[in-house]
Amino acid sequence: MSKTDFSSLKLHLPLLHNLASLGYQSMTPIQAKSLPHILAGKDIIAQAKTGSGKTAAFGLGLLQVLDTKSFRVQSLVLCPTRELADQVAKELRKLARTIPNIKVLTLCGGMSFSPQVGSLEYGAHIVVGTPGRVEEHLRKGTLKLECLRILVLDEADRMLDMGFEAALDAIVGCVPAQRQTLMFSATYPDQIRAMADRVMVKPAMAQVDVAHDSDSIQQLCYKFSSNGNGKRMIALRLLLLHYHPESAVVFCNTKVETQEVADELCGHGFGAIALHGDMEQRERDQAVVRFANKSASILVATDVAARGLDIEALNVVINYHIPRNSDVHVHRIGRTGRAGSKGIACTLYSEKEGYNVTRLEACLGSSLEMESLPPSSLLDQPAYQPQMATLQIDGGKKQKVRPGDILGALTTENGISGHQVGKIQVLDNRAYVAVSRDSAQAALTTLREGKLKGRSFRVRRL
Repeated sequence: MSKTDFSSLKLHLPLLHNLASLGYQSMTPIQAKSLPHILAGKDIIAQAKTGSGKTAAFGLGLLQVLDTKSFRVQSLVLCPTRELADQVAKELRKLARTIPNIKVLTLCGGMSFSPQVGSLEYGAHIVVGTPGRVEEHLRKGTLKLECLRILVLDEADRMLDMGFEAALDAIVGCVPAQRQTLMFSATYPDQIRAMADRVMVKPAMAQVDVAHDSDSIQQLCYKFSSNGNGKRMIALRLLLLHYHPESAVVFCNTKVETQEVADELCGHGFGAIALHGDMEQRERDQAVVRFANKSASILVATDVAARGLDIEALNVVINYHIPRNSDVHVHRIGRTGRAGSKGIACTLYSEKEGYNVTRLEACLGSSLEMESLPPSSLLDQPAYQPQMATLQIDGGKKQKVRPGDILGALTTENGISGHQVGKIQVLDNRAYVAVSRDSAQAALTTLREGKLKGRSFRVRRL
């Protein structure tokens, strides 16, 4: 018997028989790494992408300890969207089909509240829901969690991206301190670490396919001909068309140049946005929001403006000019290749600036890789557009608007689906929500024609 066979685990026979009938024999890597800890009752942080078998991993843990005779909520699974919650509930019911009388209930926004109250009155063993709606039921006293044994945070990084941190903290405050907490996340940023510190006790780690490569940044230098005007911009466009980065930062040495480069890239059809000290605070806030939520794929910035900018999964950094000193260079390129991912750092220089490359190499104590620019035929291609678009809602925390309200309003019956919704950020008097570019108009119409907290708010696309 292999160590990765489900039969190697101390699971109840009905669960093992059902797994065999479903054709589940060998565990996926994340199941093999996490299930022994889960079945031992430990808190766990499992890093795995969608489609890795994580639902079965935590699902078997929930079902193993379930008391079917007690119609109290014993497990709560929190998901970022209604679609994922429905998918998880369906999978749990499939895993539990050989155990009689198990009730799995979904509690999600965008659905009527009253029928959910009625279902809760009949009792449920497992609740799967979105943070906003679960918090609302707890606040109104319609959901009781005093018998909870296991709390699952599924796609925890996405829930934080969508602005549910306050809701998650409120929910954790309503569950017993003596419980098992299981956190599943595709990425492991500082925000997830901070949440784990708050809500978990000595969690075990289960990581799959996470690269640990110290040499995670490829540094490349590109020389362009200095004859004629605009050659540096042409070189920049060629690199962007060649690498097609989902998120790239172009560093400039001055505020004026930063704005000029951003404007010119926009003129060529790129989704670029500037960030520098001459911008008003609201403009700077919007620039950071749009870049972080992937509705602007290229951020053109000065070093000062980019300080403190924390963007996960930055694919490419481009030095429009060679930085003035090596410390600035190291700081710039360190923006990419984070958290085990690969990154590319490109530096543009003209034939007359070769001495600056030599100076930089001397300061760094290593030689830089020289590359030829991509073929100029790439300029015939249209510029690529960002995946997402940002909608600004003129209502925020002071108007009692929460991320769950926005998600629920967008995913009503005639709205868009949850997987088309990206980051949600709620500030004091306004909120920003990213939606997929192809659903932006439908999302705008849905929010303008619908209501948030029973009120109509002004909504516009940035």
